[in-house]
Amino acid sequence: MSKGAITEFVEKYYKHFNAAALVDASKAYREQLDKGSKMLVSLAGAMSTAELGKIFSEMIRQDKVHIISCTGANLEEDVMNLVAHSHYKRIPHYRDLTAQDEWDLLEKGLNRVTDTCIPEEEAFRRIQKHIVKIWKDAEANGERYFPHEFMYKLLLSGALEEYYEIDLKDSWMYAAAEKNLPMVVPGWEDSTMGNIFASYVLKGELKASTMKSGIEYMTFLADWYTDNSNNGIGFFQIGGGIAGDFPICVVPMLYQDMERTDTPFWSYFCQISDSTTSYGSYSGAVPNEKITWGKLDIDTPKHIIESDATIVAPLMFAYILGM
Repeated sequence: MSKGAITEFVEKYYKHFNAAALVDASKAYREQLDKGSKMLVSLAGAMSTAELGKIFSEMIRQDKVHIISCTGANLEEDVMNLVAHSHYKRIPHYRDLTAQDEWDLLEKGLNRVTDTCIPEEEAFRRIQKHIVKIWKDAEANGERYFPHEFMYKLLLSGALEEYYEIDLKDSWMYAAAEKNLPMVVPGWEDSTMGNIFASYVLKGELKASTMKSGIEYMTFLADWYTDNSNNGIGFFQIGGGIAGDFPICVVPMLYQDMERTDTPFWSYFCQISDSTTSYGSYSGAVPNEKITWGKLDIDTPKHIIESDATIVAPLMFAYILGM
């Protein structure tokens, strides 16, 4: 693969500590792809609001990622950024906000994520009126879909085109929809769209069963893993939480609970996290701990980069893409 300016810069100056770990993990990611391995990328945190889509969409288009696990927030917030970007408000002095300042933002319909406020009316409501119609149409036709499949339908329907405020190529969700990329979205119910769907169930306007469940996501993932693991499947984790914990457990489930003893371990593991190991947190667990849970093998390439994912992930993706 040819080397672009970012790749050359990283290889020249990133020599030690977390910088060296970034290079090692990026090279190993490339090696996985070169030998025909698939790659799962998990997105926790507010990576969509951080506009990771500007480069993650290119990873999807160039087949550098083959399945995604993300939180419900990341699923919807990329679409929110697509349709309401100009209405977002950045607050660089967020550390100095008082409780009253925060209340004032609430009254303005600005929901804060660190230094960025998502505009409720322009973001949530623009999507809501269109997604609810898709939910109800599916139910009327006796159809059931996963949360991400409903979002794919929304994006590909063209219903949101009048609202687009960023270049469509910078939306990772649109890139994924175009490819019908496999995805799991564990715990979707705690997202804004999940809350909205639940409200329609409570009002008796939708059935909960119209939305496929987390158990169905796990069984789908089990089948996908089984069908795609001949040359290995790598695991690239941004942050921690359910977006990472849910999919990585498919291997011990298949091996131990399904007693499919020929199930291969994940063939690569990398996590970008600034969590520490001292509080028993999953997010801060070192990769070797996962050996004891039957997720990683002794010889699985293991990398952890203890840094800010909003800085590290774009650099790694640029390196993997040869930029």
